[in-house]
Amino acid sequence: MRTKRAESKERNRRALLDAAFQVVSRDGYRARLEEIAERADLTTGAIYSLFGSKNGLVVALVTDYLRPHYEEIEQAVPAGLDLLEAVDAFARYYRRSCDAPEALSGLSLQITLLDMAMHDPELGSQLAASVRTQEDQLVGLFAGRTHNGSVVTSHQARRLVIALRALFVGLSQGVILGLAHGADEQYFADAACALASGAG
Repeated sequence: MRTKRAESKERNRRALLDAAFQVVSRDGYRARLEEIAERADLTTGAIYSLFGSKNGLVVALVTDYLRPHYEEIEQAVPAGLDLLEAVDAFARYYRRSCDAPEALSGLSLQITLLDMAMHDPELGSQLAASVRTQEDQLVGLFAGRTHNGSVVTSHQARRLVIALRALFVGLSQGVILGLAHGADEQYFADAACALASGAG
């Protein structure tokens, strides 16, 4: 009985997240909970029960959207590589993700979330905290690797992750929108490694 309830809860959660992705990507801060619930074949009460609020749903949506990307990054950047090799692998993964079928809808969601954060500072703070949690995984991915005869500290890894995220977000937007001609995997890797070579 308990298992069926848990399965039903997870099914409802998944349906609401999928519906929210569609509606929030299209409408941003104007997204209506009623439409999200209707698309999921549920009530707005289910949204409040599972996520607490509209902002809670949006934050869960971001976490849900980012989780598989961070898991794939961890697989794409194996242990045993030094820092520049790890950054190279990370950059190449990021560039390949620009060609994925869902890249344009992902970019649309990013832009929409920025707009939502500007209209709702509380949501902006919650989204920033969610992204920082995901970034912690990347810090763990780079910290402890060797570079120029020393070991990368957590502080150095965090500074590098912030810079790489800014670089890749900008480059990937250019690729997806057709504004970064010639920005292939090697270009991403060269730019990232140039940035990382000063990590010490």
